Amino acid sequence: MGVQAIGASRRQFIKATASAAGLVLAFRFTPPARAGQAAPATPLNAYVRIGSDGIVTIQARNPDIGQGVRTMLPMLIAEELDVDWADVRVEQAPSDPSRFGRQSAGGSQSTPMNWDELRQVGAVARLMLIQAAALAWNCEVGECATSPGKVIHTASGRSAAYGALASQCAGMPAPDRTKVALKDARDYRIIGKPTPQYDTAKIVTGAPLYGMDVRLPGMLYATYAKAPVYGAKVASADVAAAKAVRGVRGVFISEGLAGIDNLSPGVAVVADSWWAARKGRDRLNIKWADHPTSSQSSAGFLAQARALGAGEPQRTDRNDGDVDKALAGAVKVVEAAYDYPFLAHAPMEPQNCTAVFKGGKVELWAPTQNPDSGRQGIVKALGVKPEDVAINVIRSGGGFGRRLINDFMVESAWIAQQAGAPVQLVWSREDDLAHDFYRPASYHFLKAGVDATGQVVGWRNHFVGFGEGTEFIRAGQLAPTEFPSRFVENFRLDVSLMPCGVPTGYLRAPGSNAVAFVMQSFIDELAHAAGADPVAFRLKLLGDRKMVGEGAAGYNAERMAGVLKLVAEKSGWGRKLPKGSGLGVAFHFSHRGYFAEVVEAAVAPSGQVKVAKVWVAGDVGRHIINPLGAINQVQGSAIDGLSMALHQKITIKDGRAVESNFADYPLLRINEAPPVEVHWVLSDYPPTGLGEPALPPVIPALTNAIFAATGKRIRSLPIDTEMLKTA
Repeated sequence: MGVQAIGASRRQFIKATASAAGLVLAFRFTPPARAGQAAPATPLNAYVRIGSDGIVTIQARNPDIGQGVRTMLPMLIAEELDVDWADVRVEQAPSDPSRFGRQSAGGSQSTPMNWDELRQVGAVARLMLIQAAALAWNCEVGECATSPGKVIHTASGRSAAYGALASQCAGMPAPDRTKVALKDARDYRIIGKPTPQYDTAKIVTGAPLYGMDVRLPGMLYATYAKAPVYGAKVASADVAAAKAVRGVRGVFISEGLAGIDNLSPGVAVVADSWWAARKGRDRLNIKWADHPTSSQSSAGFLAQARALGAGEPQRTDRNDGDVDKALAGAVKVVEAAYDYPFLAHAPMEPQNCTAVFKGGKVELWAPTQNPDSGRQGIVKALGVKPEDVAINVIRSGGGFGRRLINDFMVESAWIAQQAGAPVQLVWSREDDLAHDFYRPASYHFLKAGVDATGQVVGWRNHFVGFGEGTEFIRAGQLAPTEFPSRFVENFRLDVSLMPCGVPTGYLRAPGSNAVAFVMQSFIDELAHAAGADPVAFRLKLLGDRKMVGEGAAGYNAERMAGVLKLVAEKSGWGRKLPKGSGLGVAFHFSHRGYFAEVVEAAVAPSGQVKVAKVWVAGDVGRHIINPLGAINQVQGSAIDGLSMALHQKITIKDGRAVESNFADYPLLRINEAPPVEVHWVLSDYPPTGLGEPALPPVIPALTNAIFAATGKRIRSLPIDTEMLKTA
């Protein structure tokens, strides 16, 4: 019997899947092996190569910025391919949208974007191996099955290793991915198993993995000086003094391009070593041109926001029911003003990129979260074609959203074009904090009321943010569906905007990392006004609804209630604590994940805050792909959020950032880090991402714990320990 024809032809398959992200299969015939050498690994598709020794090499599609996707995504393929994880080797895929589709790390999209598609990649490769075996054995495909790393003829017990079959798959018509059967979850051997990151040993032993580890023959090193006031141009620079430094090979002045997220005005110094480049930069004595935003400041923004918040709003983005009437009839009314500062991303690895420009083509080695965005910026800045920009994606030492914007890639490519040699651009820590795309500051002026039963009857928020006209600044918007919108019958969101010259961008859990603090803290204030337990008050606010809204704006109240009840149980909510200690609770929905968290904190008479423990309950669907990575992500999110709440702010003065390094922009220290206990609610929904949604609730859970311990409300971040002093 011959092999059965399954699915579409190769040409039909490629045509059908050319627009499906990451599923354009790239078949090639295997070249013959030379005498005495093993045959090279056979590519079954764009992601999978199998060697004659059975070793399977899987391409990791998305950039890894520490969230573990370079391990997690290959796990999806390996599960359906049916191989032992010990036989898998992982490589980072280069940036190639034509082969891999969208390749980015942001928005906690790696899991939902790849859950179905990458399992299908593995299943297609497995079926091709079965087809090859059936052809060799002259039997039907249905008579064959697999066990890890081999195909078995069920009736006869014959078997063939994947390594022996792989070369026979070259040129085969590819099965239709939508018709290939996937495993039952009960049969998973890799998905759901705690799996260390594939390169952990290299990380802890300092092996060269990161952008600054790249070395090329003849490579030079570069620094790039930009104006402290964002977007200001170079008025003058002492180029001769910089060139006089031993080792300096060139100095180049850029007028920049429109938009500070492409190529800002500045001066590049290229040298034999980074230190020589830095010394040359220090000799430049740059005079910067005047810039219209040089008068802006955090103090000025706050004063302007207070004036706007006290007046009539510029517009209303949501107006349900009759808020004024509801507040007039409320038993208790609470008013409060909340604000939060600009924040920097501050990844451990500052921005860097290595570039070669030759013959009108550019090749880069970049720790980027969004390589194709960098490619488009380079095309604009250098006037090259997209296909002439090759990007090797390097593991990042953190990103948190900063590396979604690829100004450092554009700068590196431009400097390499000027220098005529391979160039590695490395920012200093001061560069990194002074030229971030910051989480926007914002201001909320709230008023809400409760009735005699403790029900919220009216809610008004006058949100003062940044923008021009009707457009919010990047990452500065407040959605009209943000909770408790739709859960309060009489609800109004008013908006007023101020112009801002500070560059802004997406910080881990964009928007949510700040909005959760405001909403969940103010809900706590309402619970206190109503004399209600904070957990019970929140459950009442959620009500007995299941789903509110549809699509991306949908909010599943049942799932949120589930995690809230679980975290209350696990934390021992309601138990007595010593004087000066308190429990705080909060929840938030973002990036498709439902999370509730409880913080236990103590406040000393000196005002110092000590977080004793954090409990987290999360619902991200029916599967936790890599439990070890998932727990790491949640624990890291909680620590990150505590660091923001306790320590971090960027102060703008004279149009520039005041803070310059970890001395005045501190991160949470290890002696401050509490244990973080993580629990899951497995619900019948597709799995979603984990890099971000666990962060937002920890901040209001902490501030609410401080209130429980001291009776003092935190309405501005970072937490001011001076106001907490009792001695």
